Amino acid sequence: MNTNPSSSPKRARQALGIRLRDLRKEAGLTGRQLAMVTGQHYTRISKIENGVQTPTDQDIQEWCRACSADDQVPDLVASLRAVESAYLEYRRQSRAGMKRVLGAHTLQRYDQTSFFRIYEHNVIPGLFQTAEYSAAMLSFWIKFLGTPNDVEEAVGVRMERQKVLYRSGKRFAVLLEEQALRTWFGTAEIQAGQLGRLLELMSLSNVYLGIIPLMTHRVGVPSAGFWILDDALVALETPTASIEVTQPSEIQLYARMFEVLKGSALHGREARALIVKALGELND
Repeated sequence: MNTNPSSSPKRARQALGIRLRDLRKEAGLTGRQLAMVTGQHYTRISKIENGVQTPTDQDIQEWCRACSADDQVPDLVASLRAVESAYLEYRRQSRAGMKRVLGAHTLQRYDQTSFFRIYEHNVIPGLFQTAEYSAAMLSFWIKFLGTPNDVEEAVGVRMERQKVLYRSGKRFAVLLEEQALRTWFGTAEIQAGQLGRLLELMSLSNVYLGIIPLMTHRVGVPSAGFWILDDALVALETPTASIEVTQPSEIQLYARMFEVLKGSALHGREARALIVKALGELND
């Protein structure tokens, strides 16, 4: 798999061009006919379809109108937004320190979001982390990625973001695999503090916490953790990249997956019991 940051925009542009070409063909139009209808030179139509040139918002709107496919405009415009920004190279960002890496999800975006849906399979999400747990985890990534050691500043950024938990009008639905309760960063004391923090946050009226038990029957397993911010954005993070999904149809797929996962999760007293059990095993 090619993770070169310059290759992703190219592939996204080519994929967008293919979708536009398919719309033209389904409408029974030649490239020259579409060019005539939209007032463009036919060579530009060819460049867009072959991923050589990036269309504008207006291009997409006029293209869809000519092909009687106005319902496709939102998804195609979202794809256009993704061409240059959907795949952000962590390595490139992290040259300025881990604080900048954490800047992938800005405070402004959190302020604009009303409903957070979060799924994590082996780590406690940043909004729920204690400072000690966050420092232990980020210290590993700083060393592994060879970034400047700004762990104190990075933890400060993460703690500042947690204020959103207590703001009016914000709701949080968080699903964790039980494995996340048992993945240690730092010492047993740090892990105990983190699990205690989860128990505290469960008492907030705007927070739903579900835990999917180990060794349980389930109908779906996602390949990575993901965050859904309202119905506007899905964010995924890997060790080397931050991926943002903005296509409405794809966001709907992640929302469906979240509901599937929620069906396998325990909540309330049963979820609390799993956390208490994990806490007790720290002392064994």
